[in-house]
Amino acid sequence: MSNLTRLPGIFGIFLLGMLQVLVWGGSFFLMAVMADPIMKETGWASQWVYGALSLSILVSAVLAPLISRLIARYGGRLVLASSGLGVAIGLFMMANATSLPFFLLAWAVIGIGMALGLYEALFATLGSLYGERAGAAITGITLISGFATTLSWPAVALLIEYVGWRSTCLAYGLMLVLTVAPLYIWVLPGGSVSLTKKDALYDENLSINQRVYWLLTMIFALGAVIMTAISVQLISLLQGQGYSLAAAIGFSALLGPSQVGSRVLQVFSRKRHPIWTTLISVVFVAIGLLIVTIAPATTALGLVLYGAGNGLRAIVRGLLPLTLMSPTHYVLLMGRMARPSLIGQALTPLAGGYFLQAWGAGSVLAGLSSLAVLNVILVLFLLQLVRKQHHHPSR
Repeated sequence: MSNLTRLPGIFGIFLLGMLQVLVWGGSFFLMAVMADPIMKETGWASQWVYGALSLSILVSAVLAPLISRLIARYGGRLVLASSGLGVAIGLFMMANATSLPFFLLAWAVIGIGMALGLYEALFATLGSLYGERAGAAITGITLISGFATTLSWPAVALLIEYVGWRSTCLAYGLMLVLTVAPLYIWVLPGGSVSLTKKDALYDENLSINQRVYWLLTMIFALGAVIMTAISVQLISLLQGQGYSLAAAIGFSALLGPSQVGSRVLQVFSRKRHPIWTTLISVVFVAIGLLIVTIAPATTALGLVLYGAGNGLRAIVRGLLPLTLMSPTHYVLLMGRMARPSLIGQALTPLAGGYFLQAWGAGSVLAGLSSLAVLNVILVLFLLQLVRKQHHHPSR
């Protein structure tokens, strides 16, 4: 198989995007609509039910570097194909959970499926197959997967209303078993095209610019923490700013369209170096959060800017390391770089809930704004390093 293996066509990219929608919807985003009926039926405390999601993210964080190494050595098609079965087994266990420990175990299994099938594994697979040419596919896939909550939340909520949450878990798991593996095997070629076996086995210890590596890791981790905090607590934060529940929900609805809109614009800006997309992303996030914090009367504008910046974040996670690393490093390090982000995401709901109760909405928003400004500074440092590398390339 040659390095000139063709990228998936438009239909293939659409299918890869929809597969991401399915796996995200059955794992990371599931609890948003399923937690309430679970708590009502079982009587389990909310911290345990939501804590199950944190557990699954931690499991995913622990496994992420191992998954990257497996993809580098053996290719990612079978890894991605197995993700549907992993999440499905967890959902089947969840449907039959009558005790809290077994429920938590089910979510630990779902965490294994998340490690096998979410963005990091997919990006590493595309990098191993297509090298730098993977950028076009990553942009298209993230555009489609941006509709994950828009599609999965209403569908899951409707199923819960008619058949209950346990039968919904069974139905969703069955759908994953029937669709994920066959479609991944059909769309993606086998093997690891851009990496030779020798590369995959021995190139892990080759030198890489440590400042670039750590800056990327910190930038992605801060972005993940901010995104998780806003996703979990935005409505409560806006209510703390004086808005009614209806107004807070209305403002929150602005995020989806602005995120997808910024990804559509990115499709037409592929020739721009991803460092500039990264800078635009973090600046929009910072300005948006500062507006919401300092000028609540213009919250709508702030959330549109934040949404646009956060929409670019998913693309940047795939594209920026792809341009700053060799294909071998990209595949091997995607999982390792993801670990701090995932750990941060797992801990953010717990920490955010504590700070919101102890300090209030204004202080939490100010803290998130400070993290966003710090991320702008880190990206500016990275921009300087990228410019130096271009002017004085190593080797």
